Amino acid sequence: MVNKVGHGFDVHPLVKGRKCIIGAVEIDHTLGLDGHSDADVLIHAIADAFLGALGKGDIGHFFSDKDPKNKGLDSRVILMRIQEMMSEMKFKVSNVDATIICEQPKISPHIFKMQKNIASLLKCDSNQINIKATTTEKLGYLGREEGIAAHAICLIESL
Repeated sequence: MVNKVGHGFDVHPLVKGRKCIIGAVEIDHTLGLDGHSDADVLIHAIADAFLGALGKGDIGHFFSDKDPKNKGLDSRVILMRIQEMMSEMKFKVSNVDATIICEQPKISPHIFKMQKNIASLLKCDSNQINIKATTTEKLGYLGREEGIAAHAICLIESL
C-alpha cells in the first residue's frame, strides 16, 4: 500500500452581488465569494490537496481561469473530476482535514452539510472528512472581512 499526502490553500475576495458558496453549501450572507468559477474556497483547497498528493499540479492547470468554459463553473464538478482521476490512478481517499478562515459568515452551522457534500463528491464516508473554522481575531485582510481562505490536507492510499 502506498500513502500520499497533499496540501491545498485557496482564498477568494468577498464582494456584493455574488453567492457565498462554501463546501457546496449556499450560505445566506450579505457578501459572496468572487472568482472565475463559483469561488467555493473550501472545495478549491481540497481539490488542490488531492492534486498535490497525486503529483498533478493544481486546479489552475486543469480548470484555468483563462478558459471561458470554466466561467461560473460549479466547483462540485472540479472535485468530481479529481475523484475520477484519483480512481483512474488507483487511489482512494483516506481522509481530509480542512480549515476555513473567516470572520463572517459563521461556518459552524454548516459544517455537517459541507462534510456530507464533500464525502458524496469524493465517494467516501463523511467521517473521513473533517472541517473546522477559525477567525484571524480581526487581523489582516481576512479579519477585515475582505475575503475567506481555506487550507486542506489529504491522505490518499493506493487500492
